[in-house]
Amino acid sequence: MKTLYILRHAKSSWNDDLLADFDRPLNQRGLNTAPFIGEVMAREKILPDIFISSPAKRTTQTSLLVKEASGSNAAIQYDERIYEASVQALKLVISQIAEQHETALIIGHNPGMEGLIQFLTGSSESMPTAALASVVLDIKAWDKIAEKCGTLQSVIRPNDEMKTSL
Repeated sequence: MKTLYILRHAKSSWNDDLLADFDRPLNQRGLNTAPFIGEVMAREKILPDIFISSPAKRTTQTSLLVKEASGSNAAIQYDERIYEASVQALKLVISQIAEQHETALIIGHNPGMEGLIQFLTGSSESMPTAALASVVLDIKAWDKIAEKCGTLQSVIRPNDEMKTSL
């Protein structure tokens, strides 16, 4: 059994029309919710062995803020294939995770993150910015990843969590 955590990047800024999509940073809300999700991960003992992130600015920032707030010692690996990835591209990235890792966190973009959950579990889930899904995969090796090989355990959405923590 492997566990895959799927995180959509936190809210990005649209303030600079001259910036390429790849270079858009987090806005203030994103700068607040990314560490919040990291704190939720620490509280829920969600401790991936590795973070695999798109190298886009907003995902890079999300990855670093989540890692710091969660207290994780896991390495962050950046993979260009995650940016604007199809489900098939994400499947390939996941299939190449080193076998010593039992758990992994992939940080990316929609519609890829929602598509990945549907591919793995058959479940259609909304993944707003900074949402985190937990999927238990009925596989012993990452390269055995296949359609509907997983069970959705939870989806943590920042707005829902923030409401319950008030």
